[in-house]
Amino acid sequence: MSTVWKQARRAARMNPSIIREILKVTEKPGILSMAGGLPSADTFPVDALKAACDKVLSENAKEALQYAASEGFGPLREWVARRVSSLGINADPDQVLITSGSQQGLDLVGKILCDAGAPVAVETPTYLGALQAFTPYEPIFTSLASDDQGPLPEAFAKLPHDAPGTRFAYLLPNYQNPTGRVMGLERRQAVMAAAKAAGVPIVEDNPYGDLWFDEPPLPSLTSMWPEGSIYLGSFSKVLTPGFRLGYIIAPKELYPKLLQAKQAADLHTPGFNQRVVYEVVKNGFLDEHVPKIRARYKANRDAMAEGLKKHLPPGCDWQSPKGGMFFWIRLPAGMDAMALLPQAVEANIAFVPGAAFYAHTPDPRTLRLSFVTLTPELIGEGVAILGRVLHEALALADEPTP
Repeated sequence: MSTVWKQARRAARMNPSIIREILKVTEKPGILSMAGGLPSADTFPVDALKAACDKVLSENAKEALQYAASEGFGPLREWVARRVSSLGINADPDQVLITSGSQQGLDLVGKILCDAGAPVAVETPTYLGALQAFTPYEPIFTSLASDDQGPLPEAFAKLPHDAPGTRFAYLLPNYQNPTGRVMGLERRQAVMAAAKAAGVPIVEDNPYGDLWFDEPPLPSLTSMWPEGSIYLGSFSKVLTPGFRLGYIIAPKELYPKLLQAKQAADLHTPGFNQRVVYEVVKNGFLDEHVPKIRARYKANRDAMAEGLKKHLPPGCDWQSPKGGMFFWIRLPAGMDAMALLPQAVEANIAFVPGAAFYAHTPDPRTLRLSFVTLTPELIGEGVAILGRVLHEALALADEPTP
């Protein structure tokens, strides 16, 4: 059928999120979902948020419900600047831009830094949402060789240097999505030294940094090269994703363009949401609240680790994460996680196949499991089901061909 609508070239580069598509499947009654990277709704501080909503509407309703500054609510920006100092980041409030979730931060970064044909470096594997955010701006993705601590420092020297040059490297140093891995201190220092030597700026995404289980977070990458780094943070994992609040901390030379891109996108992040969140966090609420989330998630992590050890067949490989929300599993040789997903869903268990997290050369043997939305008991039940699915698939593969 003919149409008068002519889509932009970038529209053809947009693809649906496999995670969002799988979440639709998880609406099936009785399914145990370990797919979505959703924080546990049981951790949402409903009473604190309700009290803050009431106070904001009682004391500052006209201001909260009016258009607001594109940069964000001033007191909240000041709070963010103080908060990140614990990670070694010395930022002024006027370097903080409040965004509609850190996902918007990724889009704004792509909008001002990506050009068609310009290289952008990413980890192997990397966050699917970042690939989605950057892709419409037509970069050429370069995959950084990586191990269980993240990108290898020597990979930076191999990045394209000729014009237009590698625009930035996108890195998640803390409990990475999807692998759960964390960069050690020596690796952080070596990576940042290599990036600086190669002249490749860093976009540091840190949505999971507060969700550590045994050891507090290491200094941020941004603290090691402030003028060459953009830092992304979020309130979604420590308060609620429903308010859609994140932030960018940018070098002063980039901030004006990020602000202009923000203004063009949505004028400003909802002022009411910002004021409510500030009212909740301003007096140290997170220092009491986040440890409760960590304790809950650590118990879930332990339950999943025990279940995987007990139920998964030989040949599966994984590491127990030290924080965050995810296990990254590599299945035995010859298995394909995407092909196994329908069988898993039929058995009432859902996961995310890992292939979508690769910019190049996906590994079909990988899958991601989230351990934060189910109880330890349901995690044990779900992993047992997954184990049965895998054992059955392996047995079927071993049957002789008639």
